[in-house]
Amino acid sequence: MDNRNEKMESIVSLAKRRGFIYRGSEIYGGLSGTWDYGPLGVTLKRNITNLWWKMFVEERDDMYGVDAAILMNQRVWQASGHVNTFTDPLVECSECKSRFRADHLEGDTCLNCGKKDCFSEPKQFNMMFKTNVGPVQDESSVSYLRPETAQGIFTNYKNIVDSFYPDLPFGIAQMGKAFRNEISPRDFIFRSREFEQMEIEYFVKPDAWGESFEHWRKAVWQWCEALGLPKDSIHELEVPEADRAHYSKRTIDFEFDFPIGREELLGLAYRTDFDLNNIQREAGKSMEYTVKGSNEKFVPHVIEPSFGVERAVMAVLSSAYSEDEVNGETRTYLKLPENIAPVRFAVSPLVRNKQELAEKAREVYKMLKSKYGRVMWDDNGNIGKRYRRQDEIGTPNCVVIDFQTLEDGTVTVRDRDTTEQKRVDPASI
Repeated sequence: MDNRNEKMESIVSLAKRRGFIYRGSEIYGGLSGTWDYGPLGVTLKRNITNLWWKMFVEERDDMYGVDAAILMNQRVWQASGHVNTFTDPLVECSECKSRFRADHLEGDTCLNCGKKDCFSEPKQFNMMFKTNVGPVQDESSVSYLRPETAQGIFTNYKNIVDSFYPDLPFGIAQMGKAFRNEISPRDFIFRSREFEQMEIEYFVKPDAWGESFEHWRKAVWQWCEALGLPKDSIHELEVPEADRAHYSKRTIDFEFDFPIGREELLGLAYRTDFDLNNIQREAGKSMEYTVKGSNEKFVPHVIEPSFGVERAVMAVLSSAYSEDEVNGETRTYLKLPENIAPVRFAVSPLVRNKQELAEKAREVYKMLKSKYGRVMWDDNGNIGKRYRRQDEIGTPNCVVIDFQTLEDGTVTVRDRDTTEQKRVDPASI
């Protein structure tokens, strides 16, 4: 096993052991491509999505948020091309009947049974989950679990313009669940069947797309920095025309050095006026924007930064996972940035069976909890075991109430990364 696989297995093990991420429906044998987030995982994920919303919506004057329905009229997916073209190449093993995505296979050997030269000719498999809306199941009731959040933005473009009449350029942002019936989900949460996206459609004048594209390219780098991702682990891939989506005139894939290898973290695409023109043609309603104070009209072009929540979580965990040696023993810890760590402080009495220490520790805990929110009470085991436990979940600081606290009111604050300790007034934390 190479070091990358070892690291990935260590991250998956830690994620389950410490309550970050569990296999979906595990008690019943699991469901491939699904994952459940435990108490620490859901907080980490929410901290990431809240940071994204703050950076790209709340702190900007040109952004509008929406939360569109997951189920949409089937015409949305017909007009967008998803019904006909949202496919992956599927092959089947003639021996064990296992199915794989053809472009993910290396060689001609079945990954399940080991038989060679056993695969069928590839056929296109539509990845949308199909369902019916209402009591009657016929073609008119067909709908799909959305495979992306972008179309919910495009279908609300006219609503936003009519309600707010924003100046160009402006953006519409949405975060939410998306679903893809992946042929072969793989690599932990990297490729799953149910996931979350954070997407922006940024509407611009047709001749101004280049300037906006560069603006969002820089914004992506700022986002990666805010997540604490090392700059040298992020790479821009200018996608050649032959590999771009049919609607894109320029695409940059931002790739990250995951333990599984260099893979796409997020994407930035220039979608031209493809989507709005589709709606205009299929719905028969004008998608033109009228420049304020003039008769100038045009269908805006679109820059799309598209972020995957799970891939951001996986990149953060991969970057944060660290090992060192403390007092001759190997220590595992998550070097999570303080702004997204699930627990910001852990508060402990030095020993749990001393009432005066426990009472004082509770006072400090309540004060920090009121101030910061993400504070954990931990009095289980000896202090060394607590430190190791908090290191593994990425808590930046442990606050310990000891006997000196009873004398002068100061507490010990222990730093996760350096393991250094200092005495401070708890009111100064």
